[in-house]
Amino acid sequence: MLTRILFIVVLTAQIALAQTKSKITVTDLTRINQVGGVELSPDGSRALYTLTTTEPTPDQPGEYEYRTHIYLTDFKAGSSRALTYGSESAKQAVWSPDSRQIAFVRTVKGKGQVFVLPLSGGEAYQLTTLSYGASDPKWSPDGKRIAFSATVPMADMLTDSLLNPGKRLPSWSLEKPGFSSNNFIKPDPKTKPNPDGSLAEIRAYLAKDVVDKKAKVINRLNFLGESTTEPDPSFTQLYVSDVRDGAAVSTDRAKPLTHGFTSTQGGEWLPGSQGLLAVTDRDSTRHPDRELDNAIVFIPADGSSPRITVLAEAGKTFMAPHLSPDGRMLAFLTSPSAGVNFPQIGLVTLSDTKASAVQLIDFDRSAGGLRWVTEPVTLGKGRKTAPAAMLYFTAPTNGGVPLYRLDPATRQVMQLTGIEQGITSFDVVGNRAVFAKTEVANPSELYTTTISDIKNADKITEHNNWVAQKQLSYPEKRSFTNSLGQTIDYWIMKPTGLKAGEKHPLLLNMHGGPTAMWGPGEASMWHEFQYMTAQGYGIVYANPRGSGGYGLAFQRANINDWGTGPTEDVLTAATSAAKESWADTSRQVITGGSYAGYLTAWIVGHDNRFKAAFAQRGVYDLTTFMGEANAWRLVPNYFAYPWETNAKVLDANSPYTFVQNIKTPLLIKHGENDLRTGVSQSEMLYKSLKILGRPVEYVRMPGATHELSRSGNVRQRIDRMLRIYEFFERYVGDDASVSTGK
Repeated sequence: MLTRILFIVVLTAQIALAQTKSKITVTDLTRINQVGGVELSPDGSRALYTLTTTEPTPDQPGEYEYRTHIYLTDFKAGSSRALTYGSESAKQAVWSPDSRQIAFVRTVKGKGQVFVLPLSGGEAYQLTTLSYGASDPKWSPDGKRIAFSATVPMADMLTDSLLNPGKRLPSWSLEKPGFSSNNFIKPDPKTKPNPDGSLAEIRAYLAKDVVDKKAKVINRLNFLGESTTEPDPSFTQLYVSDVRDGAAVSTDRAKPLTHGFTSTQGGEWLPGSQGLLAVTDRDSTRHPDRELDNAIVFIPADGSSPRITVLAEAGKTFMAPHLSPDGRMLAFLTSPSAGVNFPQIGLVTLSDTKASAVQLIDFDRSAGGLRWVTEPVTLGKGRKTAPAAMLYFTAPTNGGVPLYRLDPATRQVMQLTGIEQGITSFDVVGNRAVFAKTEVANPSELYTTTISDIKNADKITEHNNWVAQKQLSYPEKRSFTNSLGQTIDYWIMKPTGLKAGEKHPLLLNMHGGPTAMWGPGEASMWHEFQYMTAQGYGIVYANPRGSGGYGLAFQRANINDWGTGPTEDVLTAATSAAKESWADTSRQVITGGSYAGYLTAWIVGHDNRFKAAFAQRGVYDLTTFMGEANAWRLVPNYFAYPWETNAKVLDANSPYTFVQNIKTPLLIKHGENDLRTGVSQSEMLYKSLKILGRPVEYVRMPGATHELSRSGNVRQRIDRMLRIYEFFERYVGDDASVSTGK
């Protein structure tokens, strides 16, 4: 009896507590703080991390800005303190080898510059003042130098005597029709611009128009950036600068380690500080827009000799080099240069920059974030231990992003954390692990533990403690076998605060990519899912064929089939969710962005079950997508070029081909500066539906790029969420009175 009474008391208290909690609101978006950039000190005693917050913009009511600052912790709960402050963000913090200083990047006059901060006391001092800016600092193992990157425009490459000794022209063709060499970019300085003059004077006049931004002349293949056209390429160069304790060095002490018209990035110091491993184009004589192969090269720290190729192969790209602590083993990521974006872990042994045969690790997930760790390993029956290098990494897996450990000696991979959460940043030193984690209960916090007890990590920050006062909806995982025999994972989220007997609308929300992956361990949808369930919507989301996180065969199961097969998978999930007791089958709605904007339009052109749909920044005609988007290689990678004999597959897979079948009320959104998918994709779809007299509305977001929903203007992100809700309410809300025309 006493046990029953205690149970009732506890249950009553839990119900009362739940009733005092509030639901997620749209402006809670501004309260989410993101932990990242985790870096353990070499001695393992402290850790750095970054915290990105959303702050009200001074003197601009209703506007917000993102700020990122660097924090320090000694692993005790509540011990974190900010090392940087102010309106200018600071990030990319790295430790000096003696754990006494850090280097980081702070924005100065619109450009990132490297700063050094002694942790024993004193102010941070500015190490670099390059006009190109500086990023990605890497401290040499001897602590005397810092390597960093700078992105240099083409015009500066032509005139910078340090980066381009002799002021030579590119060895690859600039591909200007009618000119057999690149000499046209070096006009005679004595020739004056004259529109009515000689041909040389006319050419000088036209060149001045380009300089004065009256014209953009485009000859390159990849001329579309994220938000504007880029007629000329830029080049990432590696620099190195000496470091002195407690004082800045002069600007002229920063010298370039790389030169010429090719990019080099991702520098990784060798243990002896004699040079760095980096990633660059395999063939520097080819136009960088056409050279898809990447090589790993060695670059001497004193710039005394040319780069030495360590790993290169035609048709392949090598990237993310990471050396074991003793410098004898190199881990890296590799994949075919075209067609497949599925990085595999490779290992080679190194002897004086010469690599052994590549050994690929048998691991059917897309790995990233490689980290070497020296840790004790038990040897033999005598239970002796010896230090051994292990490789840690993360990989999207079945709806989460676990931490993994690879033993190079056995080639065995061990999963260390679960798939119900996502490790967004981590570091390991010895037996100490520190990581940022996202989960449904909390979008982002910092945790620490020992490797031997990693599943019982301690939370040491409270950057999102406000979530504890909120009612949340938790996803329930389901799965089924599709027509290809593949297991499809999907999740159902009930409306927040659901009461028995209530009926609610059901939202099918789909991911883009198409190689993205959603699940409880994916951070980007935390607020959107919680907001829509708080508004009384149930949600179903799935990882259909073509998604990442389920292996290479699964990811490539949508070749020549972006529409029919993935539609089968997501609609099977929706049909299952519609059987929930709370789901009102007469009030189903659908949305998705990017590839899922495509899938939204495809589905409503083939299925009439949805009362309303919202297609976001999508692709609707694959042929025109080839020409107006910087993601155009998706067309040949999944289908064919428009001029090839099998190009009919493009029309067969384009939602626009079926536009006349769309009768579902449709809201279309696109950022005006979105060049990843191209704004005219939405305008073709909108204008056609308007001509057909269908219920359609189009929202253009001024200044917005493809990243609007993730890192765009905060007010526009709030606007987007509210438009999803408001549009759906017209058709499935309690006071909906608008006819769907069905």
